[in-house]
Amino acid sequence: MLRRTETRTGGPDWSGPELLAAQGLLPYLSIAQSAEGFVHLLAVRKRPRADGPDDTDLVHAVQFQTGRPLRDWHSLGNPHGKDHGKAARIGLPSAVLDTTGSVHLFVRNANGGLSAKHQAPSGRWQAWGGANAEGTELTGEPAAAVTDHGAIDVLVPAGDSMVRWLRGKPEAALERAEDEPAAAVAPGTLTAERTGPGRLTRFWRDPGVGTVRAWRPGTGPVSLGGPGTGPPALLRTPVDGHDCTILAQRGPDGRPRVAAYPTENEAAGLHWTPSGEPCVGAPALALDGRGRVVLAAFAEDGTLRLARQKAEPGLALEAWRQV
Repeated sequence: MLRRTETRTGGPDWSGPELLAAQGLLPYLSIAQSAEGFVHLLAVRKRPRADGPDDTDLVHAVQFQTGRPLRDWHSLGNPHGKDHGKAARIGLPSAVLDTTGSVHLFVRNANGGLSAKHQAPSGRWQAWGGANAEGTELTGEPAAAVTDHGAIDVLVPAGDSMVRWLRGKPEAALERAEDEPAAAVAPGTLTAERTGPGRLTRFWRDPGVGTVRAWRPGTGPVSLGGPGTGPPALLRTPVDGHDCTILAQRGPDGRPRVAAYPTENEAAGLHWTPSGEPCVGAPALALDGRGRVVLAAFAEDGTLRLARQKAEPGLALEAWRQV
């Protein structure tokens, strides 16, 4: 795992890359940040055994201050204990923090159900538990999110539908909600953004035609066009004083593409604009310390490239820079 850090707010200079030592991690991280700025990293680790399946567990580390050393990785075990065969078949983690600062971890287990583990405010991790899928076999990875009211919302693909659980309060248990919507999800593309008081909008990629879809409970999925690959990047921020949702993706030609529309008004339509050179993996979106939209992507030569929002009306980006 590598880390790069801006040396001052708004750049343009960066430090790194720094190698954050960790052996055996699968190439995936679930990252959750607390209100204090603590960054929690969750990953799956596999270590070879002399005979039989790998030793598989979930591991957790914390960065307490930007650019400072990462704390040691600690094993959280796995939902199947010493059953190495089942443990080797678990999915990838999804982690969020609730309003008390507790970390909540969700992962699809080898039985096709949902396993969960959380960290108490004291820092102690509780025993593995689960949520009842009631005979439904989960086929995708969980995507957990937290509303601005602090409710945890977990959505997991299950064939051509999705299974949903809700946790309204920090002390409450996960409760099964209605399964919605009837739609297939390309693996690893399900994500969410807070788009209103107590509301989340879910986004994913259609595995058949490659377009991005948006959905909120009580509505039907809406196509946002833009064929591409990988998960869409999301950012909600004002543009020219209007509340907008910005998306980025890797387009069919390999180049990053950006689109924006008035938040929760998918009917307004959006246009995907290509930017920069072809990239690998999925691009990322964020706001920098000066409130500018930043689009980041790895070029085909492996270098990290950034494009920041211009100081002018609209969502125009400056020229790409290599970090």
